[in-house]
Amino acid sequence: MSQLSIFSTARDMAAAVRHRAISARELLELHLARIEECNPELNALVSLDPERARAGAAAADEHLAAGGRIGPLHGLPFAVKDTHAVAGWRTTYGSPLFADYVPDSDELIVERIRRAGVVLLGRTNVPEFAAGSHTFNTVFGTTRNPVDPTRSAGGSSGGAAAALASGMVPLADGSDMGGSLRNPASFCGVVGMRPSLGRVPEWPLYNQWETTSVGGPLARNVGDLALLLSVIAGPDLRVPHALAEPGAWFAPPLAGSLQGLRVAWSLDLGGAFEVDHEVATVVEEAGRVMARAGARVFADAPSLPEAEDTFRTLRAWHLHAKLGRLLDADPAAFKTSLADNIRAGAALSGADVARAYTQRTTLGERMRRFFASYDVLVLPVSQVPPFPVEEEYPTQINGEPLGSYLDWMRSAYLISVTGCPAIAVPAGRTPGGLPVGVQIVAPHGADRRLLEIASAFEAAAAAQR
Repeated sequence: MSQLSIFSTARDMAAAVRHRAISARELLELHLARIEECNPELNALVSLDPERARAGAAAADEHLAAGGRIGPLHGLPFAVKDTHAVAGWRTTYGSPLFADYVPDSDELIVERIRRAGVVLLGRTNVPEFAAGSHTFNTVFGTTRNPVDPTRSAGGSSGGAAAALASGMVPLADGSDMGGSLRNPASFCGVVGMRPSLGRVPEWPLYNQWETTSVGGPLARNVGDLALLLSVIAGPDLRVPHALAEPGAWFAPPLAGSLQGLRVAWSLDLGGAFEVDHEVATVVEEAGRVMARAGARVFADAPSLPEAEDTFRTLRAWHLHAKLGRLLDADPAAFKTSLADNIRAGAALSGADVARAYTQRTTLGERMRRFFASYDVLVLPVSQVPPFPVEEEYPTQINGEPLGSYLDWMRSAYLISVTGCPAIAVPAGRTPGGLPVGVQIVAPHGADRRLLEIASAFEAAAAAQR
């Protein structure tokens, strides 16, 4: 058997299977043993089916032995986020209303992941209907942070990030509306990317023109994340706003440098939000890491005053359009914070939604002009470090009270409504050892360039520790 471990890169694992240094069966058993060790405490993976996974691994080995064409993820164990429909596999959306739901078809992101050759073993846990950035629900319970199980793993892709960080899976998919790929990546010490709007097409959707949420990848390092993005990105005729570049354009290797890079660095987007002092210290050091590696770092930020209203309006409108009838039929099946947000959507007028989309257009244009002067924007991913797992959300930052369950996520969701790609990369730890990521934002469409810069930052940060 190969000397691979559960913390080897996904690229090394895939190469080892491809070159028959390890079988898909052996690789699966390594991960199943780790799942047995870690998942009872962390509760990151749900709807596990080891026997179906073993059958899938055997089929992967037989296909390779027969000389069949293989995909870039051939033989890698994989668990799909429990909000993405998987044919023949329980898909709950974290809601008791769908506790026994089994779809009869894959959605597009799952089609692509399956086609790349993965061995499915289960699902990753989510908050109810992916709402909120702390992963808990009444179907499966709460996911805990693998660095400190008394803390939140973030969300909504919290199960995915926790499974990655603990070595239970080598790659993970997710989705991001207000930070659901980036926040859990920061909390768990992994990498998560919200791609440009249209980069990872989603189908089917109840509203194909709703573009607040996007699908995207998570991994333990930027190179592995690029590998998964190369699988899930690319146009699809069913998705009219999908970007044209093929997924293979994003595949590793990545050749990035920070030398001469024009970096706008901001702690709070010009006072738009409060940042925990321990998080601020790590983000400040990230700026210094970039400067020492040759970047030109300037304290600057785009003005995004419309982003708050834009995000909250479109989020509430989206949630009501998608879930309003379910809430009306069974209000007791919803957590209070989600029910309140759905009802807020019911109160919106056409003028409110039109205002939000007009503002979103303004935000996109302002970011385009801002990036004429800079290559990237650097800021916090999350305004707080991982908070106690018993709390639904933080209620204060640095002693300043927060008004709602969304307020601590502004550093992520104010970027969401710009349409720009943003990646969360591990940047350091608090004095208590909790992970803190830094968020790097690039112009819309510059996803490949963003990956290269993130990879260069990852290398510089490791070299300077």
